[in-house]
Amino acid sequence: MDGMHDMGGVDGFGKVEPERDEPTFHAPWEGRVLALQRSLGYARAWSIDAFRHAAEKLHPIVYLSASYYQRWALAMQHALVERGYVREDELTGGHARQDGKHFDRKLTPSVANEALGRGSYYRQMQGPARFKIGDRVRARNIHPATHTRLPRYVRGHVGTVDLIHGCHAFPDSVATEGGDNPQWLYTVVFDGPELWGPDADGTVKVSIDAFEPYLESA
Repeated sequence: MDGMHDMGGVDGFGKVEPERDEPTFHAPWEGRVLALQRSLGYARAWSIDAFRHAAEKLHPIVYLSASYYQRWALAMQHALVERGYVREDELTGGHARQDGKHFDRKLTPSVANEALGRGSYYRQMQGPARFKIGDRVRARNIHPATHTRLPRYVRGHVGTVDLIHGCHAFPDSVATEGGDNPQWLYTVVFDGPELWGPDADGTVKVSIDAFEPYLESA
């Protein structure tokens, strides 16, 4: 979806300024938010793509004024209410008013190493790849109302297929409970002037991983 979260190429926000000697967490509550998110993900309360979409749906003012883990906490609250795990009055009141839903899986120390590892999103090929390495492709100028991994700043621009990664679960479908809908995944390289105009540094190249439905032949 087009939202405040898609900030790539947007003017007016200045440089990214890394924090020197940045700690893992700035406060203990941030670690608890991370633990909650990992626990609920392991319990299959939602997929990672659905969780990302929940963060995308935050109001722009809230998104910009919240810290990183505040966004996570707010996104979890939204997703929990949306899926019927809690009610708004339970969140505001600070205690349960109904019986909770049962999860088939629970994150425990005995499964932590396995549970916190990054899973594979590779899926069985559904047909031949439409593009090959070296092909010129244009990122489609799409504006879906739901989750997408295609950043706005590349839409409508032409790049070159650099790598083919096989078929993977399609985030746009997974985020809306539409199943894996496996799609071919490519790395596409764009030249700086193609993205930013003739005054851009001609030596700059930007690579993105783009699913086949995002692309068309150039």
